[in-house]
Amino acid sequence: MSHVNQKIALSGTRPEGQVRHVSLLLSSTLRGARLARLLAVDTLRSWEIPHETAGQVVAELAANAATHGRVPGRSFRLTLYVVGATLRVEVTDTRGDRRPVLREPDGAAECGRGLLLVDVLADRWGVAEGRHPRKTVWAEIDLTPPPEPDSSRSGDAGG
Repeated sequence: MSHVNQKIALSGTRPEGQVRHVSLLLSSTLRGARLARLLAVDTLRSWEIPHETAGQVVAELAANAATHGRVPGRSFRLTLYVVGATLRVEVTDTRGDRRPVLREPDGAAECGRGLLLVDVLADRWGVAEGRHPRKTVWAEIDLTPPPEPDSSRSGDAGG
């Protein structure tokens, strides 16, 4: 093991600017979608990154790929990147002709809320066209918590 790698392994830290990355090919089934969430949460835990929000985002994007982006016999790809203080989740499927649309679901509908959840949980999300017939739905989650409000400015103006 090189001196730098040994230092990283011992300290648990990574050099500035290093990218963490994993990419998995999964079956376009509900079982594949569940597996995507489990593998993502396990990976994020091993990277010591909060996984609750990201796990839900992965679950929703993978479920969409397995239901709306499914082509029999073709898989979807889950990719996770951590660059700096941002986690990027990408789910690529082979239904580039079916772009996801954020819409308000019917109150009685049993489905249709997945992208609404992604919109609320992620800091940014979107769709990128890939080589035909692929599309990638991505979401980014900022890993740095927002700054705490300055307590000296809140409360009574008393004196």
